[in-house]
Amino acid sequence: MEPEDSLVLWNGAPPHVLLIEDDEGDALLVEELVEDSGTEVRLARARSLADALRLLETGTPDCVLLDLHLPDAQGLDGLKKVLARSTETAVVVLTGLSEEQAGLTAVAAGAQDYLVKGRLEADVFMRAIRYAIQRKRTELAAAALQAGRLRAEENARLERGLLPTPLLLDDAADTVTVCARYHPGRAQSLLGGDFYDVVQTPDGATHAVVGDVSGHGPSEAALGVCLRVAWRSFVMAGARGAELLALLERILVAERSGPETFATLVCLTRPAGARAVSVQRAGHPGLLVRSAGGVELRTVPGGPALGILPGWGAGWPLSEVAVGEGDALMLFTDGLIEGRVGPGSDRLDEEGLLEIARKHADLPAEAFVDTLIQTAQGLAADWGGLADDVAVLHLEWNPSS
Repeated sequence: MEPEDSLVLWNGAPPHVLLIEDDEGDALLVEELVEDSGTEVRLARARSLADALRLLETGTPDCVLLDLHLPDAQGLDGLKKVLARSTETAVVVLTGLSEEQAGLTAVAAGAQDYLVKGRLEADVFMRAIRYAIQRKRTELAAAALQAGRLRAEENARLERGLLPTPLLLDDAADTVTVCARYHPGRAQSLLGGDFYDVVQTPDGATHAVVGDVSGHGPSEAALGVCLRVAWRSFVMAGARGAELLALLERILVAERSGPETFATLVCLTRPAGARAVSVQRAGHPGLLVRSAGGVELRTVPGGPALGILPGWGAGWPLSEVAVGEGDALMLFTDGLIEGRVGPGSDRLDEEGLLEIARKHADLPAEAFVDTLIQTAQGLAADWGGLADDVAVLHLEWNPSS
């Protein structure tokens, strides 16, 4: 094999091979096979399993050549320990002439291949190493693909729980148009704990919530699903006001993974035909009100986030926010406003979002929401992007014809 072929074979970098062999004659045989192959190989040697395991702690070779008979390991014991220590390394076991069955057993136990010492030729030897490395890389790629599929399936399940289809009445006195968006924060492989929901009860009232569980990951997302489903169930059962939030806090405290986990939320109720909505805040940002006169930020009085002060006796006050015919409300999580837009701690914040909203106040609902999210993302792009998840809920009422 010509030297230039080795560059193609190993993608420009010679393979790193660790030989675990205590017999000097067998070690010399391997060195000669490498030399005769004409292929550049970074060959290292360990004379015992203990030495090999120490080497594997400091580096990951492409391939391990493992003798099944070592001073401190016999048979599959050494193989199992090498596989446990270096999960990304291909392993080829070396057997004697009378031990071919042991080689087959080693392959069944996780080795990529086996070689019989008395039957080695340079080209066969190097081909076995090459195939073992490629086989291991294929196995790792397949495992990563499967893990990605499982994450995608988990995301889909969580998304169905966190981001539901609004439960609206077909014959409501007022029709409500819902525009909802969810954007995971950068580098998130799973949805976070942001959630939203919209329900119309038989009396024609519209109820909505946007919430955010602290932290990221499957536990937080699962808690977000739990709170969202609990909110819908309690609303359908008739819970309102401080009673509703107290029930949600009891659910959070019972289901959270630790006392440091909390949730913020804003929820509202608009009776059929009413010119105002009642709003409650639990440690959450305010909301935008869109009307013919422009866009306003309403940050009504509120209470602490759920779970911060369990059993807090002061409750969460109800505040009235005027909503005229054709007006709209936009609720959002803090991921939309906490992205850095400059050096240090310079962030968009609510006032920055309001400024953007006023510039685009004439846009229809979907374009308005998308423009706000895209603008916030653009402003944060040079400073690490929007690190947190973003959930937005835009509600617009019109009388039924």
